[in-house]
Amino acid sequence: MRIINFGPERAETISLFNSVGAASVELGAGSGEAHAYAVYIEAGGLIGPHPAGFGQLFLVVQGSGWAAGADGRRSALTSGQGAYFDRGEVHSKGSDSGMTAIMLQVRELTPCRSA
Repeated sequence: MRIINFGPERAETISLFNSVGAASVELGAGSGEAHAYAVYIEAGGLIGPHPAGFGQLFLVVQGSGWAAGADGRRSALTSGQGAYFDRGEVHSKGSDSGMTAIMLQVRELTPCRSA
């Protein structure tokens, strides 16, 4: 598991298309089958340990929670942070107070940034 920081302090200005006041953070690139989900974990909720079927970015957009790799050690996550899991990596995630995340799954995914 790798922690991903995608807050605005990491963003680069977008200068194409006559853009004004816009910036982005490249998160990864990949190929193959892909899926995108909004994930809502309520206070005390969790998604138990399981192997990732795809390379996965799990990006917290509201609230806070945690993610753990195969060792089960929890890493705290808050808005603007996320976790990357390799395809096949056993992982879990959850929240004590509630969390909303975007989960991107791509057959072959390589993250661009980590903590």
